[in-house]
Amino acid sequence: MKTKVSIAFGKRVADLRKQTGATQEEFAFACGINRTYFGEIERGEKNVSLECINRIANGLDIKLKDLFDYD
Repeated sequence: MKTKVSIAFGKRVADLRKQTGATQEEFAFACGINRTYFGEIERGEKNVSLECINRIANGLDIKLKDLFDYD
Protein backbone atom coordinates (compact mmCIF):
# COMPACT_ATOMS: atom_id res chain seq x y z
CA MET A 1 0.00 0.00 0.00
CA LYS A 2 1.41 3.33 -1.04
CA THR A 3 1.74 5.93 1.68
CA LYS A 4 3.41 9.34 1.67
CA VAL A 5 6.30 7.89 3.64
CA SER A 6 6.81 4.84 1.41
CA ILE A 7 6.62 7.00 -1.73
CA ALA A 8 9.14 9.54 -0.36
CA PHE A 9 11.46 6.75 0.82
CA GLY A 10 11.25 4.96 -2.52
CA LYS A 11 12.03 8.14 -4.42
CA ARG A 12 15.03 8.79 -2.17
CA VAL A 13 16.34 5.25 -2.74
CA ALA A 14 15.81 5.57 -6.50
CA ASP A 15 17.59 8.93 -6.65
CA LEU A 16 20.58 7.64 -4.67
CA ARG A 17 20.76 4.41 -6.70
CA LYS A 18 20.73 6.36 -9.97
CA GLN A 19 23.66 8.43 -8.70
CA THR A 20 25.66 5.20 -8.50
CA GLY A 21 24.92 4.42 -12.15
CA ALA A 22 23.51 0.99 -11.26
CA THR A 23 20.31 -0.38 -12.71
CA GLN A 24 17.58 -1.60 -10.38
CA GLU A 25 18.54 -5.16 -11.23
CA GLU A 26 22.28 -4.63 -10.63
CA PHE A 27 21.69 -2.82 -7.35
CA ALA A 28 19.13 -5.29 -6.05
CA PHE A 29 21.47 -8.20 -6.82
CA ALA A 30 24.38 -6.48 -5.06
CA CYS A 31 22.20 -5.92 -1.96
CA GLY A 32 20.74 -9.41 -1.94
CA ILE A 33 17.21 -8.12 -2.59
CA ASN A 34 14.81 -9.61 -5.11
CA ARG A 35 14.75 -7.39 -8.20
CA THR A 36 10.94 -7.24 -8.35
CA TYR A 37 10.69 -6.39 -4.66
CA PHE A 38 13.31 -3.67 -5.06
CA GLY A 39 11.29 -2.10 -7.88
CA GLU A 40 8.25 -2.10 -5.60
CA ILE A 41 10.30 -0.35 -2.91
CA GLU A 42 11.36 2.38 -5.32
CA ARG A 43 7.75 2.87 -6.45
CA GLY A 44 6.62 3.20 -2.83
CA GLU A 45 4.51 0.05 -2.97
CA LYS A 46 6.16 -1.77 -0.06
CA ASN A 47 6.54 -1.16 3.64
CA VAL A 48 10.23 -2.02 3.95
CA SER A 49 11.75 -3.88 6.92
CA LEU A 50 14.64 -2.44 8.87
CA GLU A 51 16.86 -5.28 7.66
CA CYS A 52 16.12 -4.40 4.04
CA ILE A 53 16.68 -0.69 4.71
CA ASN A 54 20.05 -1.58 6.21
CA ARG A 55 20.96 -3.63 3.11
CA ILE A 56 20.08 -0.68 0.88
CA ALA A 57 22.17 1.74 2.98
CA ASN A 58 25.12 -0.67 2.87
CA GLY A 59 24.72 -1.05 -0.89
CA LEU A 60 24.80 2.71 -1.28
CA ASP A 61 27.73 2.94 1.15
CA ILE A 62 25.91 5.53 3.24
CA LYS A 63 24.77 5.80 6.84
CA LEU A 64 21.33 4.47 7.58
CA LYS A 65 20.09 7.90 8.64
CA ASP A 66 21.05 9.38 5.26
CA LEU A 67 18.30 7.33 3.58
CA PHE A 68 15.77 9.40 5.50
CA ASP A 69 17.10 12.82 4.45
CA TYR A 70 14.16 13.78 2.26
CA ASP A 71 11.36 16.33 2.33
